[in-house]
Amino acid sequence: MTTVILLTVAIFAMAILYSSVGHAGASGYIAAMAIVTTMPQEDMKAVALTLNIFVAGAGSWRFIRAGHFDWKLFWPFAVCAVPFAFIGGMWKLPAIVFNPLIGVVLLYAACVLGLRVLKANNGTSSESTHVRPHLATALTAGGGLGLLAGLTGTGGGIFLSPLLLMRNWASPQRTAAISIVFVLVNSIAGLGGVIADSPSLPASLPIYIIGALAGGLIGSSLGANKLPGNKIRLLLSLVLIIAAVKMFITAFAS
Repeated sequence: MTTVILLTVAIFAMAILYSSVGHAGASGYIAAMAIVTTMPQEDMKAVALTLNIFVAGAGSWRFIRAGHFDWKLFWPFAVCAVPFAFIGGMWKLPAIVFNPLIGVVLLYAACVLGLRVLKANNGTSSESTHVRPHLATALTAGGGLGLLAGLTGTGGGIFLSPLLLMRNWASPQRTAAISIVFVLVNSIAGLGGVIADSPSLPASLPIYIIGALAGGLIGSSLGANKLPGNKIRLLLSLVLIIAAVKMFITAFAS
């Protein structure tokens, strides 16, 4: 019971921090589980994907309602991502593979947050005309990201967002809208794969959901304009690095 309480508090804190700077927080929830627990990978994936569904569902509704979502840009990535996310959810990797994979994902997420801080400090921005990716490129990228989303429980948005921005395929607002819906559909598919392989979900899952939703509401109401956003991103980067190190250690300690 102590572990459940600690993890709920950690998820709650992560939800506040991530939502205060405009992120859904999938990598943060995984980091919380990596630091607080030694949860089996199927339970870790089930918790992360379920929290993704709730958080990304609310975010998707907001972005679609605001008119930022672009279906024509979204569907080529999603059409291959969804079935591969289901497959990724079903796969149970050896700990020697799964733990380092989660570690790499967390380190990548930490780097993304750090780079956003550097970009904000440098004041860089681009207003160039956006181009659409080739269909084959989007299908291939979507399939790979979907598989990774199902395997790790991240939803894939942390990887799709930088890709859309770096390749100049979408504006920041459109990128956020497409990424959050991408996380939603992949998380639903990935959770379906987890349930197909391991039908029993963690008994404490509803408690974690409440913690994430409560934290998300508080963080989004505070907003980045009331909190030092870049300092929060750096703090989150540090937490992700700590969690990644733990995943690497546990992979090779057993």
